[in-house]
Amino acid sequence: MKTYDLVGIGNAVVDVISQTDDQFLAHMGIEKGIMQLIEQERAEVLYGAMTDRVQTPGGSVANTIAGAGALGLQTAFIGRVRDDSLGQFYASAMADHGIDFVNPPVADANRPTSRSMIFVTPDGERSMNTYLGVSTGLSSQDVSSDVAGNAKMMFLEGYLFDEDAGKTAFREAARATNAGGGIAGIAISDPFCVERHRADFLSLIKNDLGYVIGNEAELKSLFETDDIEVALSKTADICANVVCTRSADGVTLIKDGTRVDVGVTAVTPVDATGAGDQFAAGFLYGLAKGQDLETCGRMGNLCAGEVISHIGPRPQKDMLATFNAEGLI
Repeated sequence: MKTYDLVGIGNAVVDVISQTDDQFLAHMGIEKGIMQLIEQERAEVLYGAMTDRVQTPGGSVANTIAGAGALGLQTAFIGRVRDDSLGQFYASAMADHGIDFVNPPVADANRPTSRSMIFVTPDGERSMNTYLGVSTGLSSQDVSSDVAGNAKMMFLEGYLFDEDAGKTAFREAARATNAGGGIAGIAISDPFCVERHRADFLSLIKNDLGYVIGNEAELKSLFETDDIEVALSKTADICANVVCTRSADGVTLIKDGTRVDVGVTAVTPVDATGAGDQFAAGFLYGLAKGQDLETCGRMGNLCAGEVISHIGPRPQKDMLATFNAEGLI
């Protein structure tokens, strides 16, 4: 069985991008500059109205896996797509990026492949309408114990923790990775996910995970506190590796009680989409290579800084060359 440096489990979402104008947004009732979750009927209407579509495989953890793969890690991604045109595109596009898309598209799914329809106006604003579709139905049946058990690192997407079947799949995947000698962790994804499932999140982190990545709002939500220092301390009490991204204030990393704060160089973002995803890619690359805390943090910051310098959630530069130029490898 193949051994992977990093396996991700998350929402498999096709990003569908179209150039448009404010008149079109108003005509279609699209609220400008925000992300909205929509239902299937609305998704089909918007998708049909898009012109000159540009499609890319997306999803938060999928973007992290792509970034880590571009750095040279052997990667795989576990997610659900339907056996429809978008699902076939997603599976083949991930393979084209050198990522093993473990599960074939599902033939008998009762919902279509997930997609996020992104309308870009001339002023650069991105108006996102996301239909989660079949991806949210991920369960233990989608997670091969052979794949999870042969992962050196497992990375889980907090959004999928909203479903009971997803919770079970995460626990089983993490335990299989741990049993195989690897380490499992999670991107918290959203403080609202925590508020809905706080006890289950804390139980998973304490009992099954070796690292957790979140921003200040997410970590504070875990312990219902407004004090980030309290949240960091309490998270570190139950998890060996804690990573807190703090936007312009850099990142705080704690490993077995040792803390490092790594600053960032201020960058005016062109598009902030994917900053957290690519931070995770750089951090996990450093972790996989046995780098110290500060180096892992600097690698993550460099990857985040690169992705916000252009449109799109995946890196366009050779980040290994950047790491080398910065003396990190």
